[in-house]
Amino acid sequence: MAYNLMKRIIERGDYDKAAVMDKLDAFLAADRLTTEQYQELVALMNK
Repeated sequence: MAYNLMKRIIERGDYDKAAVMDKLDAFLAADRLTTEQYQELVALMNK
C-alpha cells in the first residue's frame, strides 16, 4: 500500500522532494517498502 501511494504522489509531480524522501526513508526503515521499491521510487523522483 505504501508503495502504490508514494508512486502516485511522485507520478503526479506536485510534491516537496525532501518531504517525500523522508517518507520513503521511514517506510523503508519500517519494512513497509522493499529495497527494490525504494530504489524505483527514488529513481522516479530523479528523472
